[in-house]
Amino acid sequence: MKHTSSLALFHEACELMPGGVNSPVRSFSSTHADCLYADHAYGSHIVDVDGNTYLDYIGSWGPMILGHAHPLLSGHLEEVIQKGISFGLCTAQEVELARLITDAYPGLSMVRMVNSGTEATMSAIRAARGFTGRDKIIKFEGCYHGHSDGLLVKSGSGALTFATPTSPGVPADVVKHTLVCSYNDLENVEAVIKANEQEIAAIILEPIAGNMGVVKADPQFLQGLRRLCDAHGIVLIFDEVISGFRVRYGGAAELYGIVPDMACFGKIIGAGLPVGAYGGRADIMKSVSPSGPVYQAGTLSGNPLAMHLGCRLLRYLKEHPETYTELEEKGAYLKEGMQTILQEMKMPYQLHQAGSLLTLFFTRQSVHSFADVQTCDVTLFERYFRYLYDHGILIAPSPYEAMFLSTAHTYEELDHTLQIMREALKQHI
Repeated sequence: MKHTSSLALFHEACELMPGGVNSPVRSFSSTHADCLYADHAYGSHIVDVDGNTYLDYIGSWGPMILGHAHPLLSGHLEEVIQKGISFGLCTAQEVELARLITDAYPGLSMVRMVNSGTEATMSAIRAARGFTGRDKIIKFEGCYHGHSDGLLVKSGSGALTFATPTSPGVPADVVKHTLVCSYNDLENVEAVIKANEQEIAAIILEPIAGNMGVVKADPQFLQGLRRLCDAHGIVLIFDEVISGFRVRYGGAAELYGIVPDMACFGKIIGAGLPVGAYGGRADIMKSVSPSGPVYQAGTLSGNPLAMHLGCRLLRYLKEHPETYTELEEKGAYLKEGMQTILQEMKMPYQLHQAGSLLTLFFTRQSVHSFADVQTCDVTLFERYFRYLYDHGILIAPSPYEAMFLSTAHTYEELDHTLQIMREALKQHI
């Protein structure tokens, strides 16, 4: 595939934006591939500015659960735009979306809209600190909770891809209250809590880690965290920016049957428009301004466009629970096909699936933590990615991200994907 127009745009962008992009992973630099500039998308496909068509497994990093340009969403913004795109005031759609989210998610009594997943996690942490009167928090190696200073410590996602788990520009005094534990290691958490008795405000984690690849929390680990938080007065926060409304309508909390004290959501609740939300128990959320003393605000929070599309998408998912069955089955089909190929070729691999999320790890080591993820063969992944990319299959340009399936992906397209994957691996055994 030729990327003449994409490359021209990228060279121009490099003069105007750091690294030529507005989010690091988009540069494709970790895979030494050409940066892709999208022109339009439909169903399971993206078409770039050079006219190349790709079978898309990025899905805007999660929210395109029904595929691109779905008629449920694509033709319904004009009526909102004609009324006005922003007021700086309350709208009825905010109330409806808040109701949909709180009704869907276990234990969620109140919710506050923000503009991104980063804002959601940052604000949830602040609320937990204000509510408990404590400063310290626990996060886990490889879990990415956005780019706010206090959470950008041993993170996943782009920070992991580019080997900068702690970013310059983050003062040591800011992160001194962030304690880092090993994912799926309850004994480690117990020891850290014991060493910081009555000082920890919150434990935040991705119950299905999607930013170091798809790494599921062990049920016993989550149960243990719930027990520890109850015993020590610690707020348990689930970051469901990726897993919320993806793996189940009620997110990972519904899947595992574990009710956190707070939860954070991202772009899927706006059907792909910039949006986020955090919520939780009423007593915690009532500490947030103007009900309480914990200040948090956002001029464009609850913007009408995102609220409108979010309501349409969540209503659809609520009314069509078979969506999740379909995605689970398609995910299992793709996983089984990939396993067959990898076993035939005697490749070192671990293959993780959580509903419509999949990650292939090129390692013989079982993957349960950040340390396990680091055993992966990133050079092999790079070659694998390049072959798929050159043959019209678009996965995340990072070994530490998920593949996202949608209802728009057909079984014929999954079979085609498997064929290209087989060819890619044959090239690099």
